Amino acid sequence: MGTVESGICADFLVEAREIVSQLGEQMVVLEHTPDDRDCLNTVFRGFHTIKGGAGFLDFPQMVSVCHAVEDRLNAARSGERTLDAGAFDATQQAIDLLADMLDAVATGVTLQPPPESLLDALRLPAAAPAASAPAAAPPTPVAVAVAVERAADPVEDDFDFEALLDSLHGKGGVPGSTPAPAAPAPAAAASPPAGSPAPVAVASHPAARPARAVAGESDTTVRVDVRRLDAMINLVGELVLARNRLKTIRPRLRDEELDRAVTSLDVATSRLQSAVMMARMQPVGRVFSRFPKLARDVARQLRKSVELVVEGADTELDRNLVEALSDPLVHLVRNAIDHGIEAPAQRLAAGKPESGTVRLSAQQEGDHVSIVVRDDGAGIDPEKLRRSACDKGLIDQEGAARLSPEECLQLIFLPGFSTRSEVSDLSGRGVGMDVVQSRIRELSGSVQIQSEIGHGTCFTIRVPLTLAILPTLLVELEDDVYALPLVRVVEVLSSDPGRPMVLDGQPMLDLRRRPLPLLSLRVWLGLPEAPLSAQTCVVLQSGEQRYCLAVDRVRGREEVVIKALPRTLRGLPGYAGASLVGDGRMALILDVDGLLRTGLGKER
Repeated sequence: MGTVESGICADFLVEAREIVSQLGEQMVVLEHTPDDRDCLNTVFRGFHTIKGGAGFLDFPQMVSVCHAVEDRLNAARSGERTLDAGAFDATQQAIDLLADMLDAVATGVTLQPPPESLLDALRLPAAAPAASAPAAAPPTPVAVAVAVERAADPVEDDFDFEALLDSLHGKGGVPGSTPAPAAPAPAAAASPPAGSPAPVAVASHPAARPARAVAGESDTTVRVDVRRLDAMINLVGELVLARNRLKTIRPRLRDEELDRAVTSLDVATSRLQSAVMMARMQPVGRVFSRFPKLARDVARQLRKSVELVVEGADTELDRNLVEALSDPLVHLVRNAIDHGIEAPAQRLAAGKPESGTVRLSAQQEGDHVSIVVRDDGAGIDPEKLRRSACDKGLIDQEGAARLSPEECLQLIFLPGFSTRSEVSDLSGRGVGMDVVQSRIRELSGSVQIQSEIGHGTCFTIRVPLTLAILPTLLVELEDDVYALPLVRVVEVLSSDPGRPMVLDGQPMLDLRRRPLPLLSLRVWLGLPEAPLSAQTCVVLQSGEQRYCLAVDRVRGREEVVIKALPRTLRGLPGYAGASLVGDGRMALILDVDGLLRTGLGKER
């Protein structure tokens, strides 16, 4: 493709992927409320838009899929034929296929023709029943409802692919595509409910694709290449380092005019840093939008009745974090339905509603965002986890006996742990949970678990708003500086925290009658030990456990720009990154969880 065509194709991929991500959720809502004509028209328009762009760019395979779905949806719009369970299943399969085709186009892979079986499933029978005939019952006793928080419509991008096609070809058809049958225009979207942010009724559907921006509104937005934003982040990071350097030098020079200049620079840098970070923010709803379809597919496969409730979809995170959270959240939501929610008969026998509820919510808490996956299912039995861990040799009997019920729940994150006796396509709780935890830790976040037998399970993920700049507590060991993520720091103890004691060969520190493991950073690094009275202890949080880290000195708080580790340290446990601090020295950013895992072994 030439330059113009390549740019158009890139824009098409961006918009088409956004539409496909919304279509799965919209189809779930339409399946639950088949009389919602606004939702039906929105879905039809989504497929029509993709078909138009695919036809213009000469992707006939994609056009065939969209055209087949259009015909089936248009029959429902005109009243000729209602959508039955087979039509909903086939349309969801078409959405999956379109997503795969878009990925193939992005990577330059030649598209293959759509399966005839899918096209056949979308085609209307020769003799369609009257419009008044009821829709066929689903083949399995599945009910998947979706309740979402209704928020204000997002601002439409200034680039409109359909408008571009219209300008290139006029208001007629698009080459390579079949004109769509005339249909009533979509009704105006309902305005968001004022006041309370509580989820709307189950029968409501997510906000449809926003209407075309009126004249002048499109001038308020602009699409920027992500690489340019990344370059700006790097430049702001260098500016932050320079500011920190000046703030370190300022006390030695004792110049009043310099003080004023550095103070002004500090304020401007902080504002610029905040502005650039906001430019990279995206709502977590970009990830949440895929879960209604996921919930529907898993529930149908397991013959369960599930209601997915989505809240806080407009909470914003750094775009890199939004993308990185996708896989862990998919695993948690799928497992909540697979092993959290009981079968309908089991729920009724336990006095519960036949339909289970999985709640996916997000909210900002200071400089972090909390994402919660909660189900009202059977819960997790700590004793079952204890026995399973012993049976698999992951923990010895003596160690298992000392675990509290809360600590038993943490066993679920051990590699290779599972309570499921049979392997299935849907992994059970524990299969891959170590990977989920590792992925969250790579994002400088944490995952916690709470469960009550018979009432359900709750996973809470906490991640920073951004990964580019990290608030840290700087500590010193001889002449070297180390950085601890500030979010993991509970408190800094006095210079003489008391005498340690030893339990089972592990040094412990009695902190307000609560013994905590005591780790020496000197011992961990292989340096000569120093008396605890000459050191300072920092209390750190690792999951549900706290421990004390002994260091020579605590230097203070400082925001650092995260850099990749030197090659010699990459892959070593206990290190999370590197940075330059205010005095120009390199500081290694320590992995709080890795310190605990490896430090316990060294202390024994």
